[in-house]
Amino acid sequence: MPMNPTRKRRLVIVLLILAAATLATVLVVVALQNNMNYLLTPSQVQSGQASGYKTFRLGGMVKAGSIQRSSDSLKVTFTVVDAGGAMPVEYTGILPDLFRDNQSVIATGHMAGARFVATEVLAKHDETYMPKELKDAMAKAHAEKPGIGNRE
Repeated sequence: MPMNPTRKRRLVIVLLILAAATLATVLVVVALQNNMNYLLTPSQVQSGQASGYKTFRLGGMVKAGSIQRSSDSLKVTFTVVDAGGAMPVEYTGILPDLFRDNQSVIATGHMAGARFVATEVLAKHDETYMPKELKDAMAKAHAEKPGIGNRE
């Protein structure tokens, strides 16, 4: 049974709209994946889970006594630890007021060799606050390496 021209035109329009919607969906998904920052702990970074990410967030606690400030610039180095790992971090800029030893932090940046170069550092708001995803990641790292609970 042949299609009349009106029906054929409607079918073409519907197919074009579906193709445009599919293309828009694909573009949105790709854009969101490129802008997503993944949160990893030092243990996860050391196990190689960060190798697929250009930029990601590193979360953990600032190791006591590890903060070293440059005398001639805003460069600061410190170590972020979790239940089973430690990661040296380098940051140039002004740190949050709440940043200190044994503080929960999340740093955004990238790996440069064996150290993490941060472009942004966030500190927790109060003594009981820890982002759910960081708490979950640290609990998972602790569960994978039982007996390692010391954060020193």
